[in-house]
Amino acid sequence: MTPAAAGSDGKLRCGWSVSSAEYERYHDEEWGRPVHGEGALFERLSLEAFQSGLSWITILRKRPAFREAFAGFEPSRVAAFTEEDIARLLADARIVRNRAKILATIANARALAALPPGVSLAGLLEAHRPAPRPAPVELQDVPAVTAESTALAKALRGHGFRFVGPTTAYAMMQATGYVNDHLASCWVRAETAAGGPDGAAAPVP
Repeated sequence: MTPAAAGSDGKLRCGWSVSSAEYERYHDEEWGRPVHGEGALFERLSLEAFQSGLSWITILRKRPAFREAFAGFEPSRVAAFTEEDIARLLADARIVRNRAKILATIANARALAALPPGVSLAGLLEAHRPAPRPAPVELQDVPAVTAESTALAKALRGHGFRFVGPTTAYAMMQATGYVNDHLASCWVRAETAAGGPDGAAAPVP
């Protein structure tokens, strides 16, 4: 079993979060809490795609550099990136210099801008929010892919989004509060559950 583990202050947390101060802060203040706004959701989608095949701590530590390199993940600005911007990003050692992921991020900004009236990234996520389920007791109870994340990935690809498979889609749903996968004994679980889909949101630093 891999149940909750004590963090630096003795509070029980999801076991994955206690290996570093960065993880602990991210777990406590961001993971599983609602994220509002298309730009903020676009940033999370982009970072989850960059994380594919890597550890999340790598992306978390590079996040300030990613934000600087990608114009604060403002979708309209990223959608306007040129070949010169692509060359700049590929030369920036502070971020993950993966050409396919860089091109996908730009393509996704353009896909976001091209969504038809009445369709939004937040709306697509909400449409695939799963029904509430019992809190996981241990990390092994937390899935990597669900029927809802598979459907969300298909819907996003249908709108032209790239590098968004069912695993990335589910990671985004977890990170942005569309599912609550904090363990039953984790202190954050009660706070996020009490807040509901629109409460207990922490500002993104």
